[in-house]
Amino acid sequence: MRVINTTRGTVLAETADKANTSKKRRTGLLKHESLPKGEGLWIAPCEAVHTFGMKFPIDVLYLSKKKKVLKIRKDMPKRRVSACLRAYSVLELPAGMAEETLTQPGDQLEFED
Repeated sequence: MRVINTTRGTVLAETADKANTSKKRRTGLLKHESLPKGEGLWIAPCEAVHTFGMKFPIDVLYLSKKKKVLKIRKDMPKRRVSACLRAYSVLELPAGMAEETLTQPGDQLEFED
């Protein structure tokens, strides 16, 4: 699916996968060697992530049920844990995408199938 920051008029991901089952949420990006620009993973429901076992850093955007950005963890390195207890879901993007697209807390995102 395509993820658009409607507040900034920017595209965060052209092809984001959706982790909406228990198995997909547990696996996440752990089996990936990299996360190329234009890709992402939307994990729903989710309020916390870890990067133990990952091979690359990521940007983590915590979203409300209405897909408003609540918190951003930029360039999250390996072997870390991050959470936002108010979040309904998480969008994982290649490191640097939040900064490149000027995405900030409060921005509204839209997901297109």
